[in-house]
Amino acid sequence: MTGSDSTPGVTVVIPCHDEEASVGAVVTGCRAALAGEPHEVLVVDDGSRDETAARATEAGARVLRLAPNRGKGRALAAGVEAARYPVVVFLDGDGQDSPRDLPRLLDAFRGPVRMVIGSRFLGTLHPHAIHPLNRLANQAFSRLISTLFQARITDSQAGYRVVRRDDYLGLGAGAREYEIETDVLLKALKAGWEIREVPVERFPRTGSATDFQRIRHGLRILWTILRERGTP
Repeated sequence: MTGSDSTPGVTVVIPCHDEEASVGAVVTGCRAALAGEPHEVLVVDDGSRDETAARATEAGARVLRLAPNRGKGRALAAGVEAARYPVVVFLDGDGQDSPRDLPRLLDAFRGPVRMVIGSRFLGTLHPHAIHPLNRLANQAFSRLISTLFQARITDSQAGYRVVRRDDYLGLGAGAREYEIETDVLLKALKAGWEIREVPVERFPRTGSATDFQRIRHGLRILWTILRERGTP
């Protein structure tokens, strides 16, 4: 499953902000998908004002609490720093990512592959799983990245990923908010990583409303692309 890793085990990092309605089921699903191998589910509660931490703990997760809210990029960084195992899986706590896809992502994470991305556009998008404007923007960013960085990426904004903990820390990704997926992807491409995309299912949100702001965060993503293209 993890190729040449000498120490087996997976940490699932789930960044959450006010996801009490969905996080319990996500944690339970991850634990079931990884039953039989060393793993932990780590929920990073990023300044939630509801019972996210309590629901995650009840479902069997270890919880890291941040206060105040620091943004998705910083929540992921905190989760990686705290991870106990060498392989890290990222997925969202809003119920849109299916833990049932975990074995497929981990099975692809072998040999020279240094990052696996769960692509919604290669897989199944259920009704209302993504806003049409978000879909258009994501596909436009993915085409731009593929052109500028000579890669074939179908879902550049996907948050469902597998990477080695040490590799992630070595990239030095410093994005604070929703541009984190772009920051990590582009630094990995520039470093010559072999990246594999696999199809996944995407469901409608079962948690609270998203914090993603199309214009503000879209501009941050675009700036990240242009910045990384202009630096060695």
